[in-house]
Amino acid sequence: MDSAPFDPPADTAYLRGHETAVKIVIAGAFGVGKTTFIGSLSEIRPLRTEEDMTAASVGTDCLEGLPGKTSTTVAMDFGRLSLSDQLVLYLFGAPGQERFRRFLADLTRGALGALILVDTRRLEDSYDIIGRLEELGISYAIAVNTFPDAPAYSLGQLREAMDLPERTPLVMCDARERQSSRDALICLVEYLLTLHPEPAR
Repeated sequence: MDSAPFDPPADTAYLRGHETAVKIVIAGAFGVGKTTFIGSLSEIRPLRTEEDMTAASVGTDCLEGLPGKTSTTVAMDFGRLSLSDQLVLYLFGAPGQERFRRFLADLTRGALGALILVDTRRLEDSYDIIGRLEELGISYAIAVNTFPDAPAYSLGQLREAMDLPERTPLVMCDARERQSSRDALICLVEYLLTLHPEPAR
């Protein structure tokens, strides 16, 4: 599927005329679809560090609510997406297991912001990651990955359950579909551009 051009808001003229590379972290709990999300978007072959899950993960990685989950990211995912001739996103997918949480600070270094994927079947698993990104001072948006068997809630109910500030973007997406994933990223980028306006001349 071809990507439509992304037109930055009028007050971001400093992005025009040269390529701007932006680092974005894709975060979320174990099994929420981060690898799938980056794979659906990347215009290059995504770098993946997935390994098969073995008996060694029993008692460490909780598979409740994750039928068919047989592999997991053990370092990071990486992809590249051009939103326009001027704006290129470098996507870094963070592993979701608690034992890898210490890597989050390193992975977010230099990032403009983060997109947090959540799964309504295990919404509470996302609270720790949201809190950690807030501690790190990373601006973020939330994308609810719509799994077929996941319970449906309104955006208002989800915002209340996650205690999200009104300004924090909250969108629905299907991580398997390129356009849906792209729309979620554009929502994040537009939000980040409001936080980093054009410098005064």
